[in-house]
Amino acid sequence: MKILLVKTSSLGDVFHTLPALEDAWRCIPNLQVDWVVEEGFKDIPAWHPAVNDVIPVAWRRWRKNLFNRQNRQEMAAFRRRLKAERYDLVLDAQGLVKSALMTRMAVGPKTGLCRESCREPVAARFYDRHLTVPKGEHAIHRLRRLFSLALGYDIPENFSYGVSRSRWTRPQESSYWLFLHGTTWDTKLWPERYWRQLAGQVVESGRQVVLPWGNEEEHARAQRIADNLNGAVVLPKMSLNDLTAWLAYSDAIVGVDTGLSHVAAALEVPAVAIYGSTDARLTGALGPAMTVLSSSMDCAPCLSRSCLKNEPGEIQPPCYRSIDPERVFTVVSNLIDKQSGA
Repeated sequence: MKILLVKTSSLGDVFHTLPALEDAWRCIPNLQVDWVVEEGFKDIPAWHPAVNDVIPVAWRRWRKNLFNRQNRQEMAAFRRRLKAERYDLVLDAQGLVKSALMTRMAVGPKTGLCRESCREPVAARFYDRHLTVPKGEHAIHRLRRLFSLALGYDIPENFSYGVSRSRWTRPQESSYWLFLHGTTWDTKLWPERYWRQLAGQVVESGRQVVLPWGNEEEHARAQRIADNLNGAVVLPKMSLNDLTAWLAYSDAIVGVDTGLSHVAAALEVPAVAIYGSTDARLTGALGPAMTVLSSSMDCAPCLSRSCLKNEPGEIQPPCYRSIDPERVFTVVSNLIDKQSGA
């Protein structure tokens, strides 16, 4: 059976789809999947053995200038690619108008969420078959249910992302923890002094601390965390694929609400993701070795980019005070012991 899967973005959404794909691959012999995904994430679908071909789409870039000649040529080539093969099923796992339009371009019976289940209800008009997946569950569980209904199998009891770390080479032999300290909102940032304290505890335990970064602000923070701390290393800037090798072979990962925490969840490395202002219940990092620590404050999650409860001079909101370095160190250490069978 060959299907076309449309799930274009974002980074977290792409990773949320992998457990559903793994279910289908386990349950359907000889399943082959072509996957339409945003060009910035085109390396990720190929991490799963069920994926036969990755079809990149550049909608984020094209929409900035739809009348640009090169963009129009690329869009025409993309349409031709979708029409080049007939599929047994074309499945829109995004539920947006943009993904529904891409689904409609492809050749084969088209399936997606019903109007009541879609993120953008008008998208349902473009499907031949409509499936009901109630809202209110985590995105991973909703996608697993969607795939099972679309392809006709019972959902397996346990889930896995189906990503093997063997595709990457171990970057170093010594033991290390990796800190995913960067994110988009100030209110998602765990206090820098906490990172520094946690790094000290990890180094004192005999392990190294590895600090990646993606922009100059994160680079400067990583350098401050590592400053004068023997055993803390700031990595050079690298691609997602190269960074994933460091994630895959780490003893543990500590992160915040960021796309890379979903990568950590997929690799099933002992990991903690820290949530304060945002809500992990529907789209948070989720995996067999992932633990989410959420703020216990009454106002959390506020889903706000600014905090009204900050004291003068405070940068990070007070919702992280219940998630201190000692607690994080203890939780992560227990996860490592559990995985090692200690």
